[in-house]
Amino acid sequence: MSKSTDSGVVTEGDLRGPSSSLKSSRHEYTSDSQTTELVQEQPKRSWRSYVWDTLDKSPQERRFLFKLDAVILTLASLGYFIKYLDQVNITNAFVSGMKEDLKLFGNELNYMQTCWTVGYVIGEIPSNILLTRIRPSIWIPACEVVWAILTILLAKCKTTTQVYVLRFFIGLAESVFYPGMQYIIGSWYRKDELAKRSCVFHASGAIGTMFSGYLMAAVHKKLAGVGGFKGWQWLFIIDTVISLPIAISGFFLMPDLPEITKAWYFSADEITLAKERMRLEGRAPRAPYTKAKFKKIFSSWHIYLLTALYIFFNNGNGASGQPAFQLWLKSKGHPITEVNTNPTITAAITVITTLIYAWTSDTVFRGARWPPIVFSGLVNIVIYSSLAAWNIPDGWKWACFFLAGFGGGISGLTFAWAHEICGDDNEERALVTGTMNEMAYVIQAWLPLLIWQQVEAPVYHKGYMTSIFIAVAMILTAVLVRFLHHKERARKLLAEEPNA
Repeated sequence: MSKSTDSGVVTEGDLRGPSSSLKSSRHEYTSDSQTTELVQEQPKRSWRSYVWDTLDKSPQERRFLFKLDAVILTLASLGYFIKYLDQVNITNAFVSGMKEDLKLFGNELNYMQTCWTVGYVIGEIPSNILLTRIRPSIWIPACEVVWAILTILLAKCKTTTQVYVLRFFIGLAESVFYPGMQYIIGSWYRKDELAKRSCVFHASGAIGTMFSGYLMAAVHKKLAGVGGFKGWQWLFIIDTVISLPIAISGFFLMPDLPEITKAWYFSADEITLAKERMRLEGRAPRAPYTKAKFKKIFSSWHIYLLTALYIFFNNGNGASGQPAFQLWLKSKGHPITEVNTNPTITAAITVITTLIYAWTSDTVFRGARWPPIVFSGLVNIVIYSSLAAWNIPDGWKWACFFLAGFGGGISGLTFAWAHEICGDDNEERALVTGTMNEMAYVIQAWLPLLIWQQVEAPVYHKGYMTSIFIAVAMILTAVLVRFLHHKERARKLLAEEPNA
């Protein structure tokens, strides 16, 4: 293939070599009449990539990835931080005076969470489909602004009906963010980079949970009664003050997708480089939705098993997702400050294990996503078996609530796996990742009403028993996905190279 000397043009030599189309080869990127080796079809790995993957790449690609990381990881992490802050603040407010002030002595907390979940479920798949047609730099920040404004209105609620309505619309607006940002991350990063970025993004949600606990403790101590507002009301006000600037920044910084980006901080050469990286990865650009495409998507195992895997993950961490720890502490007579701050240790463990899962998956396990998922499931079996028994030493009970953080760190890995499995069809990738998140929350809309009823707190025997079976199902599903993915890859390999 001939080379071009035009600025911003990516040229390549013979990719296939004399014997195999899958041999590692290098591509050339021509700018200002100087040819620089930039992108490897199969990135080389040295000990430095175990620290951070960009260290083994060319200077030009490192510079591009530095910009990309600085923008995407900052927007994704801060956005998910405020999403989780606004999502979990209802629990912190509930145990910090809201329950008594609004007389919530039944299962109202369950209904508030369900209203949020229903809104979240309704919005996810339509939103991810819209992201393949509307610029993410418009759609995602606009929805962030909406949920930030709705959050402050919770401070003025006088009845449970008002809370239910606001929680529904907050969930609807927040439904855009997590699957949407996972879709964007999957549109820019290669396989050896993907898990770390997805998991750094996911870890910011746990940090939001931690921060909400500390924020509620500080607000309850310092601001309760100021301006005529209770401490729990100030929590919603401060959440909005934090959220709005982050939301507005997305209009100016979000890079959209490589094929349509107009990001002011990327040069034309860097945009061309981004497109070439995705071409080498087999990540398809946007294409029209057709009847044949829908038939292909819904006749594949991808959408069903990947969705099942995420359902089991998302609904199998009740000890950290429900206020089980907080309500147990409250039943033991701990002060409000400890009720809000002690559970943040669980969130801290989630952050740490999320990063460990990401780094080991990308390095030690050489891109395999299933080992951390299986390990997480095994830990959950031990934890929930112990909590289901309940009559165990308090010291071990504390340990179980803390170790529940091990189960919350694999979300990013499941999405990274989905991006890789569905990488050759952009619309399938958007639909599958949206469906994964949506169906997980469809189950979450009704399952807690059966197994995590507020009136059964803090024992929650049905919840802990159900979590054991969910952990077993998650492990089996991960193993099945691995088997089918390997079989599919082998079939594609033989189709490309019959003699391979």
